[in-house]
Amino acid sequence: MNEWVELLVTYDDTEVEIIRNILEAEGIELVVNSLKVRPYPVSIGRMGEVKILVKKKDLNRAKELLNIMKGTDEQKGS
Repeated sequence: MNEWVELLVTYDDTEVEIIRNILEAEGIELVVNSLKVRPYPVSIGRMGEVKILVKKKDLNRAKELLNIMKGTDEQKGS
C-alpha cells in the first residue's frame, strides 16, 4: 500500500509550498516531481510542470484538504 499516486499538477511554486506545508502538517507524506530548471523561470509546456504525489492510502484525505484549502469543501455548501 506504499504506491505513490498523483494528487495534483501545477505550474505555481508558491502553490506547491502551501500544499506541502498543509499535507506535512497533517502527517501526509508527499513527493514533488518537477522538470523545472531552477535558475531559469521557464514554464514552457511540461518544463514548468510540478507534480505532487502522495501515497495511495492518503489520496482521499489529501484531496479533502486541497478542497478545503481552495474553499470548495462540499460540507460548506460551496
